Amino acid sequence: MPRASNQKLRLLYTMELFEKYSDEENVITLADIQDYLGAKGINAERKTVYDDIETLRSYGLDIIQAKKGYYLGSRKFELAELKLLIDSVQASKFITHRKSAALISKIESMASEGQAKQLQRQVYVVNRIKHMNESIYYNVDRLHKAIAEDKQISFLYFDYNIYKERVYRKNGEPYCVSPFALTWNNENYYLIAYDAQESRLKHYRVDKMSGLKVLRAGREGAELLKKVDMPAYSSKVFGMFTGSERTVTIEFAEHLAHAVIDRFGKEAILVPQREGYFTVSANVVISPLFFAWVCGFGEEARIIWPEDIAGQMKEYIKNILKLYE
Repeated sequence: MPRASNQKLRLLYTMELFEKYSDEENVITLADIQDYLGAKGINAERKTVYDDIETLRSYGLDIIQAKKGYYLGSRKFELAELKLLIDSVQASKFITHRKSAALISKIESMASEGQAKQLQRQVYVVNRIKHMNESIYYNVDRLHKAIAEDKQISFLYFDYNIYKERVYRKNGEPYCVSPFALTWNNENYYLIAYDAQESRLKHYRVDKMSGLKVLRAGREGAELLKKVDMPAYSSKVFGMFTGSERTVTIEFAEHLAHAVIDRFGKEAILVPQREGYFTVSANVVISPLFFAWVCGFGEEARIIWPEDIAGQMKEYIKNILKLYE
């Protein structure tokens, strides 16, 4: 690169140095700046460096002069704010492991190298299960686009079978609905949409959609939506868990494999049993909410081990029955 071109990039490289390598704990000297520019093929006198620092200050960079040098003071995001963002990404079930790593890397790039080391920490969330559908990140973007542009969408909707394979509903035929809202509930993203064929609102797990497309047709069902209290609707439709942790074995009807994988993750071991059923062993927190979750599957799920937990389940059901005697 010609010397003149290098000189034109001098300010940009100086700004890069401050943003990437300086913070309150890591100051840079005039000599550091000259060495950094020299590595880029740019010679800069001390007076030139002083002038560049003042120019960057005038531009808006918060360059602080310390006893031994200079550093970038405030940034678009403070270190505590970046930590909060990373903690949220790591703890989110909605964001896949791969996408989490990519987002965290981008967040770290907004800090200095020294600060980035402080961001490389792990948030431990008990039995955190990440979604398996990588396309969910882009589905959310397309759904917001469709809502903003008042367009219908089409998509394929699937569950998981006992072998953790996708099983598409409606024999793989696409769903066509009018999207109206995205809601976050119980660590999952849901789409609330109007189904014109059934003339009612329905909800769909965003991570179970594939092949999502924004259509040309405008949305339908606006009149119905005006009559709906969306927060109240969300609380009615969705709705799950403190106590001691135990390992339990539960038997489920085979078609409930997707629900078990949702709850315990793809790493859960599903063991085929008598025809049409399988068992899964998992660590759970024993509580009324856990028993209620099992009860929600009716006669298609039962706790088979350990016996004392199965006994507690029986008492839970008996206490409910007493309310109807």
